[in-house]
Amino acid sequence: MFTKILIANRGEIACRIIRTCRQFGIRTVAVYSDADAKAQHVKQADEAIHVGGSIPSESYLCGDKIIEAAKKTGAQAIHPGYGFLSENADFAEAVEAAGIRFIGPKANSMRKMGSKAGAKDLMSTHGVPVVPGYTGENQEPAYLFQEADRIQYPLMIKAAHGGGGKGMRIVRSSGEFLANLESCQREAKNAFGRDRVLLEKYIEQPRHIEIQVFADSHGNTIHLNERECSAQRRYQKVIEESPSPFLTGERRKQMGDAAVQAAKAIDYVNAGTVEFIVGADGDFYFMEINTRLQVEHPVTEMVTGLDLVEWQLRVASGEKLPLVQSEIQTKGHAIEVRLYAEDPEKNFLPGSGRLEKLHLPAPSKNVRIDAGVVEGDTVSIFYDPMIAKLIVWDEDRPRALAQLQNALSYADIKGPKSNIEFLEKLVRHPVVVSGNITTNYLDQHLSEVLPQADAPAAHFVIAATVAALLADEKQTRQAAMRSSDPHSPWAIADGWRIGHESQRKLCFRWRDQNLDVYAKGSHGNYEITHGESTINIGNAGIHDVTLSFQRDAMAQRFLAHADTRMITVHDGQSRAGFERIPAFFFDDSKASGSGDRINAPMPGRMVVVKSKIGDEVTEGQELAVMEAMKMELSLKSPRTGKIASINVNAGDFVEADALLIKLEAAQ
Repeated sequence: MFTKILIANRGEIACRIIRTCRQFGIRTVAVYSDADAKAQHVKQADEAIHVGGSIPSESYLCGDKIIEAAKKTGAQAIHPGYGFLSENADFAEAVEAAGIRFIGPKANSMRKMGSKAGAKDLMSTHGVPVVPGYTGENQEPAYLFQEADRIQYPLMIKAAHGGGGKGMRIVRSSGEFLANLESCQREAKNAFGRDRVLLEKYIEQPRHIEIQVFADSHGNTIHLNERECSAQRRYQKVIEESPSPFLTGERRKQMGDAAVQAAKAIDYVNAGTVEFIVGADGDFYFMEINTRLQVEHPVTEMVTGLDLVEWQLRVASGEKLPLVQSEIQTKGHAIEVRLYAEDPEKNFLPGSGRLEKLHLPAPSKNVRIDAGVVEGDTVSIFYDPMIAKLIVWDEDRPRALAQLQNALSYADIKGPKSNIEFLEKLVRHPVVVSGNITTNYLDQHLSEVLPQADAPAAHFVIAATVAALLADEKQTRQAAMRSSDPHSPWAIADGWRIGHESQRKLCFRWRDQNLDVYAKGSHGNYEITHGESTINIGNAGIHDVTLSFQRDAMAQRFLAHADTRMITVHDGQSRAGFERIPAFFFDDSKASGSGDRINAPMPGRMVVVKSKIGDEVTEGQELAVMEAMKMELSLKSPRTGKIASINVNAGDFVEADALLIKLEAAQ
């Protein structure tokens, strides 16, 4: 076994690898960019080496700098994690050439899978079923258009050298093909450095089921059963679980055998994932092999009780696989979701900024948290906006879903927007609960699981008021204890003033609505007036995040996260968040853009500017494309008009709300 390894990655996966290494006494070396100087993986590693600027191409994608860091620190091996250089055959080869072990497959195996086109052809020759399509070298748009008509619609355009949902487009008619091809090729070029694509028949009502495989250098190859990842949005996995609620025992064995055959076909060693698309009839087709550890590997770990990073380390150091196929056992059901800094109500726009509050459920035998940040850290604009992975386990799927619902209710994030409320609605949706979701369901029914703009129910307002009152009193008591007169009568937050009734006004903002509430009383006993209703509250208290009180002699319980600025309350089924504002509040903020302006929706880099001063443009016309947090954002004209000014060029970095393009004033 190794005594020191370097981790060529960041965030939660780097922290997760460090955790296993620490259990085996293996010292770890982290690498970091300018933006990650204070990151958790840097703090948790035994050593850390700075490798460049904040942009990945200046740091985490610089293989030569990473290899030099390994040499400098005496690391015997490099673990690539996932993303960045994890599936880069040239990097893996350079690592081995430098006399350092690469914790992953050999470069030759990667190259066979680096091209989706070549991979499909190879699998077909080894008897692994593949989807009909075109994987050839001719990439002329006219020829691809001709092939698309031959395959027939609907079909999918996919980046031949990619993954993670990047460079993929569904085309349903001949007239949509060329525009989608251009967009897909551009995204593939930006994300993977190559714009080659392949075409394949699109399977209606598909499910995405993948098989975890493992192989050693002694000729042993096995699988660790499946993960179902059918709940997806724009090809990005949203829910991952094991076992699949769709597979029968017979089909599971067939897919497992096919996955092992696929791994053997490329002489695979170490951890990998064979991904299949599965039709409604149960027929399955090879999609690709991810030649690395997957983001969702904790799901497999929870049901098998195995540590896949430990297995990676053992195999890379030359050991045999710890178990043979007949010894692989699974128990119970595991589900994973990812908490992101993103705004679901703004088309899942990625967010960034300081995590002013990060409250996650406590880990237990049923709940696992894999995170790369803690409260107070910053979600950077330069990388994926994932905050944490939440993984739950229980004896069966209904109980695992209940664990997930409960765990999400305890989560609270303040700072950048998050997808928690979206996930809560999703995991309660009947299609998810029944296990019948397909990969295209979310994109077709997204409105069913997005947070609603309806005014919050009255019980949320009352609970938020009680939580705010208790938080105010706690803060006042703490301030008094730090003062020279801790027992002063003025240190009571009950609203009392000489000559005035002991009533105070609390103001909340929910979305763009201001809500006024009036309260009397203190120490957990209040009279609250909201609208036309007056409610008596008694015996109120908060213990950890549990808020309890009696309302008109009926006991109620909520989860509450309260401070002087924000209140979040959860009734066991859904949540409501309120911003606290002064009693006399004037909002002079302005919209980030207008009918004449195209502003940057978030910090990012301009990919292309598709217009020039003086151009006549139409409403909805794409004027520019920017890239932020691994996403392309299309910037469109808000109306028909003429362009008056352009303030950016391709390649420029811009701040949020920066004015990019302005139209001439409407006549």
